[in-house]
Amino acid sequence: MGSIWTSTARLPRFAPLRRDLKTDVLVVGGGIAGLLCAYLLKAAGADCALVEADRICGGTTMNTTAKVTGQHGMLYHRLEQTLGQDSARLYAGAGQQALEWYQQLIWDRRIDCEWKRLPAYLYAVRSEAELLREFAAQERAGLPVRLTEETGLPFPTAGAVRCENQAQLHPLRLLRALAEELTIREGTRVLEAEGDQLRTSSGTVRAEHIIFCCHFPFVNAPGYYFLRMHQERSYVLALRGAPALPGMYYSADPGGASLRMADGLLLVGGGAHRTGENREGGKYEALRRWAGLHFPDAAEAGRWSAQDCMTLDGMPYMGRFAASTPRWYVATGFGKWGMTAAMAAAHLIRDQIFGQENAWAQLFSPQRFTPAASAGQPLWRCLCP
Repeated sequence: MGSIWTSTARLPRFAPLRRDLKTDVLVVGGGIAGLLCAYLLKAAGADCALVEADRICGGTTMNTTAKVTGQHGMLYHRLEQTLGQDSARLYAGAGQQALEWYQQLIWDRRIDCEWKRLPAYLYAVRSEAELLREFAAQERAGLPVRLTEETGLPFPTAGAVRCENQAQLHPLRLLRALAEELTIREGTRVLEAEGDQLRTSSGTVRAEHIIFCCHFPFVNAPGYYFLRMHQERSYVLALRGAPALPGMYYSADPGGASLRMADGLLLVGGGAHRTGENREGGKYEALRRWAGLHFPDAAEAGRWSAQDCMTLDGMPYMGRFAASTPRWYVATGFGKWGMTAAMAAAHLIRDQIFGQENAWAQLFSPQRFTPAASAGQPLWRCLCP
């Protein structure tokens, strides 16, 4: 079953590549990161094309819950401990700046995509001790947060961290507006990449710069991303008849749920597990039990799942693909927070292509070496090419 976004937004269709192509920049992958990269580069004056193996927005992008927030769950205390307070502040700044870039883009283009600013809550039902620790880290990172016992949830909590002025949107309505202005070839699978040339299922593309935004990079070497990431699957129920909630919510408790409203429906997310480790199934049933306990009068209107790439240290890989390929770039490993990460990645890569400084380049560099943050992983998986 598809997400609610696919039934409420009709995306344009694009023909496959039919002959060889030469361009300044080629983007591989038509999800949100790829479309934002292509859009920003075209706006900056680059000749840019995008190829997609199937349909644009056909993967994780269409299955997101589309929360645009810098408050990324229970992340900031861990970032402080493993990468340091300066890195945590840079990471928070990237998320907050992404929010403003989305708003400016939507306002400038007058895009009707249900953009709404509202608070995000990190809530706890059980103990608040870890929540207080995370609040302190988020505050030090510069997020606009405060502690509160008033969440608007219809069940009791031990407290929450409220992050002011975050946002949500309809992702496919936004990307539909951007895609209509871009050079896109759907149904064009990249088979091989070498230097400035890509061989596809229907022709060859030559480009001075190549950006891999294809969820999980298919080129094994250089980069070795298959050694430095794994994938996790999570699940969403859409509920009809639930009370309207005044914000977006993420649980600090193991087994809790993520919540947001969308067109009168309540989206309930959770059940995350490493891909391949759910042989017994039952994740939707667990979500249904949680929803039935907390929203007993609601009825299921839809369900879907998404798969996310997770890095060793919890930070996305954005920027130059590998030291040996200075004109290749990558945007991947967004974890559960692809909306803000995709926008930050698009700006960072655009700046690198145009030779401009970017304050996040080192933080998100795919060549970074972060053994402390990657603790628990085999040493050979912590080495970056």
